[in-house]
Amino acid sequence: MGTRDSTRNRLLDATDEVVFAGGDTTAPVDRILERAGVSPATLYRAYGSKEELVAAALDRRHREWLDAWDAAVARAATDRGRLLAVFDALEEFEARDDGARWCAFLGTAAGYADPPPVLAAAVRQDSDSLRVRLQTLAEPVAGPRAGELAEAVLLVVSGHLAMRLRPGAAGAPVSAAREVASVLVDHAARARR
Repeated sequence: MGTRDSTRNRLLDATDEVVFAGGDTTAPVDRILERAGVSPATLYRAYGSKEELVAAALDRRHREWLDAWDAAVARAATDRGRLLAVFDALEEFEARDDGARWCAFLGTAAGYADPPPVLAAAVRQDSDSLRVRLQTLAEPVAGPRAGELAEAVLLVVSGHLAMRLRPGAAGAPVSAAREVASVLVDHAARARR
């Protein structure tokens, strides 16, 4: 017998709340099950393991993040604006009701010295999509140096997300990260001319 979508969503929501929003990557599965109001058998029937459940929650968060980023890119009027739209998306994503105080992917990566393959793949998917999308958006701005610019912007994005974990910095403004990235983008654009 399969698991209903509503039950699967309750498990995903509980994982998001406990592990990502709550910031407890090592939370025992019992806490997730209690939050979801389901039995261990239901979890294992639906996902097979806690790691598979966390990976599914990461996948859902990744799709939501890409949707927010796509919307921010679509609103931008210039190539520079489309590249910097990642910061608009970050600001919007962080302000959501289910926003976390940290990046679910960085938190997952930090929570496991040697992550199970399913979690390593989920983190790698996020890293790869950030890198590829930033490089694509950087090409009209930086031309042949788009890869270098994308890596620099990725470093700023990751730095902003990591700063949110420092005590007293949970409200670190995205605007500061945007300003740093703007300098990098403008420098790359001038160097291209």
